[in-house]
Amino acid sequence: MAGIRLAPEDPELSSQQSRGAVVSDLISDDERSVAADSWSIKSEYGSTLDDDQRQTDAADALSAANFPPAPSSDYSSDKEEVEAEEAVQSMLGLQSYWDSAYADELTNFREHGHAGEVWFGADVMELVASWTKGLCIDISHGQLPNHVDDTKSELVDQGDKYLSTWSVLDIGTGNGLLLQELAKQGFSHLTGTDYSEGAVQLARSLADRDGFANINFLVDDVLETKLERQFQLVMDKGTLDAIGLHPDGPVKRCSSSF
Repeated sequence: MAGIRLAPEDPELSSQQSRGAVVSDLISDDERSVAADSWSIKSEYGSTLDDDQRQTDAADALSAANFPPAPSSDYSSDKEEVEAEEAVQSMLGLQSYWDSAYADELTNFREHGHAGEVWFGADVMELVASWTKGLCIDISHGQLPNHVDDTKSELVDQGDKYLSTWSVLDIGTGNGLLLQELAKQGFSHLTGTDYSEGAVQLARSLADRDGFANINFLVDDVLETKLERQFQLVMDKGTLDAIGLHPDGPVKRCSSSF
């Protein structure tokens, strides 16, 4: 019977393969997770980088540490993304979320003088305030909204005369910057409410600092409002969204009275 001759074993190659197997076995998923988490970089105010950037940084860190790459998986991340989105939606509808958010913004104001987030951006806020001014002037003059005639420019020039009679309520006022913009347009009877006490504290502090101490701010939940007076103009820039994002959103939407 013919014999089978095996190729001579390369001692160096065999040793390298053996060491590689040992290193691979010793590095656990937990160690990979720790290395990746160490590269979850946060911004000045604690917001994390986007997922793609975090994954890139984590891969670079693993590579630099000579860690073998994590095994590929066929598991779809769609479920995780949906669950994360649902969690955000639930949080944005909870008062505890806004209390925490405005506590941070109030701290940033006290320590750095920052006004906080301008919803939809400063340009949009100015545009909304300007449009609101024109609308209220038209209504005060007995015109239908969007009606245009030769007296339009004259009415805008004399806007303060008309706007001084308007009482304005901004529900979910947050930092109150929209009311400051309305005050710049000529409105004088301005009230802002929010169910987060931190938001009201921040709005008052900003108004005092910026020279709008005449703006009135109150802690009030629009769904259980304790306000007894009526307003000619009620504004909302995100409160309905927050109500809809509450876990009991459909019920709360039906009970809202504005």
